[in-house]
Amino acid sequence: MTSPYTPRRRSSSDHRTRPERAPPSPGYASSEFSTSSTVSAHRNSVSAVAKSFAGIFAGCFSPPDSDNSKSLGDSEEFKSSSTVSNASRAGSQRGHGSKRGTSISSYNILPAKEPGSVEFTMEEIFRVTRNFSPSFKIGQGGFGAVYRAKLLDGTVVAVKRAKKSVYEKHLGVEFQSEIQTLSRVEHLNLVKFFGYLEQEDERIIVVEYVPNGTLREHLDCIHGSVLDLAARLDIAIDVSHAITYLHMYIDHPIIHRDIKSSNILLTENFRAKVADFGFARQAPDSDSGMTHVSTQVKGTAGYLDPEYLKTYQLTEKSDVYSFGVLLVELVTGRRPIEPKFELKERITARWAMKRFIEGDAISVLDPRLDQIAANTLALEKILELALQCLAPRRQSRPTMKRCAEILWSIRKDIREQLSASNFRSFSTSSQRSTSLKE
Repeated sequence: MTSPYTPRRRSSSDHRTRPERAPPSPGYASSEFSTSSTVSAHRNSVSAVAKSFAGIFAGCFSPPDSDNSKSLGDSEEFKSSSTVSNASRAGSQRGHGSKRGTSISSYNILPAKEPGSVEFTMEEIFRVTRNFSPSFKIGQGGFGAVYRAKLLDGTVVAVKRAKKSVYEKHLGVEFQSEIQTLSRVEHLNLVKFFGYLEQEDERIIVVEYVPNGTLREHLDCIHGSVLDLAARLDIAIDVSHAITYLHMYIDHPIIHRDIKSSNILLTENFRAKVADFGFARQAPDSDSGMTHVSTQVKGTAGYLDPEYLKTYQLTEKSDVYSFGVLLVELVTGRRPIEPKFELKERITARWAMKRFIEGDAISVLDPRLDQIAANTLALEKILELALQCLAPRRQSRPTMKRCAEILWSIRKDIREQLSASNFRSFSTSSQRSTSLKE
């Protein structure tokens, strides 16, 4: 059976799809994707990794410089077209002017909304946000404020408005990076781009509204309920699909550079969508023999790749490192840096990996989760994958494609562990896909 992870880049003529996340295909029953074989294959390397692991955290959790705040294979399930219209490409490359942008006009939105495909005006933005009413504000970030707005055709969008008082060069770079990246990508697990506008001192980006808050909010139980480990594993799989797509399945691969729980938005049925491309960079061109991009360090303290911090060499494996931190965050519920904890527990990934290597993985499980056999099994396998992602040297880290394969096999193994008598689907994605279609 052909692996659903067989690499194949999409051409401009490929059909655009946005498939629902389905349960594992029969291909995942193959021993090729068995976590047990994966675990045994890597078990011998754990001790070697552990020896070098203790020293890697001194630099990787240091805050960045002051100006640095802050899918898969041939299966249609994992791919989404990277094709964009000529108009969309042109929109992201226009020269600077007093008024420019791509529209979300309430009057002329096309039924099939291509990323950033039609023009709009500042008057329209004022109208749909009620002049940026505080009651419409849903968030605040380094770039600026975010507002919820409803267009006349009923489409609900998020309007990101850049800060005016801090109209520095780096914000302009982030703005251009985000619109250029968003105009090139389309995937079920990436926020959808509707348009942008740059007029006088206003910079606006309009993306789809994702109604269920951020992953970090749910890990903090801000929304009143605890995410079970099944949902957390599904979210990790969604994120791995999105990053693999960025790394492998568009014409010019992209490094996100800011993978973190507050940049992962959740839909009402807990589909994950990766957001915020202000730090994104085009990956090195492997065809030309390039192995990395030399660039100023950007990212978020706690998630930063220590090798990138030391060498200023950015690769796709920097996203893999951040994803490893995210995996630890998912199973522990803790933030990457916890200043209120005692020193030995302050850096969550270091603390969790030490406990895991010592054979005490269960002690790091989020105390709000049940210590049932299925959760214990999932915890150990997820932490083993996290250990690989957090390897000090990028050459020792898996690809995001491989991370997705391992996570799929973990979910398969956990489903098999659940007894028929108390069966509760470890992944609710198949139920969601039949009752709720996005």
